Amino acid sequence: MTADRWLRGPLRSPLGRRLLAAFLFVALSSVAVLTTAALVGTAQGLTSAQQNDRREAAARAAEAVATAYQQADGWAGADLNAASAIAGAAGARLVVQDDDGRMVGPGRGMGPGMGGMLTAANATMVDAPIVVGGQTVGSVRLAFTTPAATGRAVAWSWVLGAAAVALLTALAAAGYVTRRLTRPLQAITGAARRFAAGEPEARAGLAGPGELGELAAAFDTMADDMVRADQDRRRLAADVAHELRTPLAALQAGLEELRDGLREPDTERLAALHDQTLRLGRVVQDLADLSAAESAALSLHRTDTDLAEIARTVLSTHQARLDAAGLHSGTDLAVALPVYADPDRLHQAVANLLANAARYCRPGDRVTISGHRSGDLVVLEIADTGPGIPADELPHVFQRLWRGAEARSVAGSGIGLAIVRELVTAHGGTVSAAAPTGGGTTITIRLPLAGADR
Repeated sequence: MTADRWLRGPLRSPLGRRLLAAFLFVALSSVAVLTTAALVGTAQGLTSAQQNDRREAAARAAEAVATAYQQADGWAGADLNAASAIAGAAGARLVVQDDDGRMVGPGRGMGPGMGGMLTAANATMVDAPIVVGGQTVGSVRLAFTTPAATGRAVAWSWVLGAAAVALLTALAAAGYVTRRLTRPLQAITGAARRFAAGEPEARAGLAGPGELGELAAAFDTMADDMVRADQDRRRLAADVAHELRTPLAALQAGLEELRDGLREPDTERLAALHDQTLRLGRVVQDLADLSAAESAALSLHRTDTDLAEIARTVLSTHQARLDAAGLHSGTDLAVALPVYADPDRLHQAVANLLANAARYCRPGDRVTISGHRSGDLVVLEIADTGPGIPADELPHVFQRLWRGAEARSVAGSGIGLAIVRELVTAHGGTVSAAAPTGGGTTITIRLPLAGADR
């Protein structure tokens, strides 16, 4: 992959361009500062080292001249070849002057001012005194003609080469990081646009680094939830329409018969039509109860109460209905079941369970309410010996409008158990259904023991 294609992805988005520009600005600034510091430091170090070397060369040359002066007992006949060799090795020209400023070397017969003529073209000169017997008898001047920029040029080439490598590395890192940051965002943006355009299967489907990966996963989860919620809404609308269609059709047919004079408005016919209106009313009331139960967490009036006492009260209230259905009832509530809950909401939940038992059980069946404590929970069980629920339907019994395979032969809207689940969940509890081996159905409610959830 070429650099142009590699960077094309990040450069395609405004955020990618901004991130890449920011990374490059930081990289360029860092490289520029470090390069400048390296060059300045190198130049100063080379200059300082070179000056030290030149001063040492001048000092050695002055010592050699002093030795020659002592051996010749003066400037006349002094051998300056050793000093000239030291100056030549250092890349400089040697000029020796006596204490009066007259040039006495490297040649003889040079008067004052000749040294200046020899060294005027040289920008760098280093002087050192000639000391013999504790007295200064002259001076040595080294005129350096060798360019001092050789070492500096080498340093510049290395520093600039390193800066170029660092810049390319920074460019590659900036492009990689920018690509890693913008790619998940582009995927999420594209998926969001497709989802908004009516493509429910659109997902980001990308595992990005850190928080970006979590964002992509959260978007996919949100899209799944929205699709599921839309499906539930459509299914609910279809189920409600199905529940309302039968009594409305019966009402319409009966009223048309009365309007056209095909039937007399006798008591029997009016009672049948009245039953259909009651059925409509029950469906509408069940929907209202479900809506209220789903928002129960916002309207719970909690207090310390006894779930066992609530169950006994509900059973007493529904005893006539259970008797009318030909059912036997009883309780096994030997211990108190203290909970911190809304008594009215729990009364409604238990009442719905008993109403379900009266609706689905056969004459002669038995309904038993029992309870006990289990650690930090209180457990209430409503068990019956009715026809039971098929195992494949147990996971669905608490769904809205679920009535199972016997829906056509049994009256009801299929909302009662859904209301129970919402009410129990609002209290921080759970509800489950089981079909014992011996037959019947057992609904189990588990709620936090009073004090355990506070």
